[in-house]
Amino acid sequence: MFDFDTPIDRRGSASVKWDKYRGRDVIPLWVADMDFRSPPVVLEALRRRVEHGVFGYTHAPEELTPAILARLQADYRWQVEPEWLVWLPGLVTGLNVACRAVGEDGDQVLTPVPVYPPFLSAPRHSRRDLLTVPLGRRDGRWELDLERLEAAVTPRTRLLLLCSPHNPVGRVFGREELAALADLCARHDLVICSDEIHADLVLDPDKAHVPTAALEPEVARRTITLMAPSKTFNTPGLGFSFAVVPDGALRGRFRAAMAGIVPQVNALGYTAALAAYRDGGPWQAALLAALRANRDSVEQAVAAMPGLAMDHVEATYLAWIDTRPAGLEDPVQFFEQAGVGLSDGRDFAGPGFVRLNFGCPQATLREALGRMGQALEFHGNKV
Repeated sequence: MFDFDTPIDRRGSASVKWDKYRGRDVIPLWVADMDFRSPPVVLEALRRRVEHGVFGYTHAPEELTPAILARLQADYRWQVEPEWLVWLPGLVTGLNVACRAVGEDGDQVLTPVPVYPPFLSAPRHSRRDLLTVPLGRRDGRWELDLERLEAAVTPRTRLLLLCSPHNPVGRVFGREELAALADLCARHDLVICSDEIHADLVLDPDKAHVPTAALEPEVARRTITLMAPSKTFNTPGLGFSFAVVPDGALRGRFRAAMAGIVPQVNALGYTAALAAYRDGGPWQAALLAALRANRDSVEQAVAAMPGLAMDHVEATYLAWIDTRPAGLEDPVQFFEQAGVGLSDGRDFAGPGFVRLNFGCPQATLREALGRMGQALEFHGNKV
């Protein structure tokens, strides 16, 4: 019914992902957008909005709030009130606003690493100091290292940035893990900013996303949740996101930090979000099936490549690959020379790793994985 197999030529479309390697035979599997068309319901809604022809100042459609609330209730059994929602032109904007809204200049922001690079830059942009603590790893699975996180907290630590599900390691944090983290934050009076943009991309049928703020009311009162349809429905270029901030005082500080610097969401961003959340369910289900197949292909291929290792990806369309056993001086450059463009783990505070985006047609993925395997075999023979 939906086509996730036909490659789409994105060259010449001002694509950040593809223009990075313009004129080179390099398959880009780096930045996190997918090489799939957005859902037909989104394309049709955008077509109708464009045909209207007037793009004046725009507020959220009346149907958008109930569509989001219904989805959060249906998917996560999370009862959200309309006034808790704050519209944003992007999730990264929300991270930066959260850092400005909590604490004062010189206060500290704590986050586990490796992590999505804006987590590492947002505190600095907000005149906050960044504290990082490595994720733990046990039995081939990444996990929150609560002891080290608590040991890192100081009297000036005000905010914890959490990525859940996690980019880049692909973990779906369970209810017990999140509750233990929330207890830590309560003991030290930390606000939690939880980036849950990949919530709708849980690949393992036996796992489910738990919104941090849905644990209990006390947790909700200290939590800013950031969500968006952009990863799930491949609409990041349309610039729509939202924050869920249950506590009125915290929401007031969040809005005050936005004042005068955060622009309104654009008309097409609202249009796409409404169509995706209201009518995109069948497409999303088909997407998850395609991503599971791609995930399995990546895990099998990497397991057979000399010098590479990765853990199981529970959510997202991103694989976090350890290249350290291969002894590559510069893994990103090595794979670019082999014709595959990957994200550099150093940007995530994870040197020696690369991140591979498998949100693409199987044929594209097979070609990229084949190039990687051949390059590693040749490298091994040289060594």
